[in-house]
Amino acid sequence: GGREKSETARVWVSGGGNPWRGDEGVGIELARRLARRPPPGTEVRESSGEGAGLMGLWDGADRVILLDAIRSGAAPGTVIRFDATADAVPRDFCRCSSHLFGVGEAIELARVMGRMPGRLVVVGIEGEGYGFGAPLSPAVEAALDEALKRVWDECM
Repeated sequence: GGREKSETARVWVSGGGNPWRGDEGVGIELARRLARRPPPGTEVRESSGEGAGLMGLWDGADRVILLDAIRSGAAPGTVIRFDATADAVPRDFCRCSSHLFGVGEAIELARVMGRMPGRLVVVGIEGEGYGFGAPLSPAVEAALDEALKRVWDECM
């Protein structure tokens, strides 16, 4: 709180992950597709998925949407949206990353430090395979359009 809202809300979308590790690269793939036709007033970036750098990138944003691979126990290819503005990120929610300090940890650290944006939403796809050099799994590939639609809805 405490920040003045700008006349036009600034939305920042970040796709994270490692495109060389199968479904872990889904956040990057979503960001690249979104960047080809970004929603108005939206800035799209890619990140490594390493959480320590995320907070500095979203400073000043009214809304942040993080795109990532999810491991929640749902069926592979399930598109999941989680509003992290008020609720803690479930412990295993973004645990596909090979980073020790990932998206979930960055969100919770930002909360503790009072550096949360006005709104922070995670849109992810339940992953299936994370082998080095593997492509996106068919289940995740099939869910890309639905995930992009959800991101567009969040940006409007």
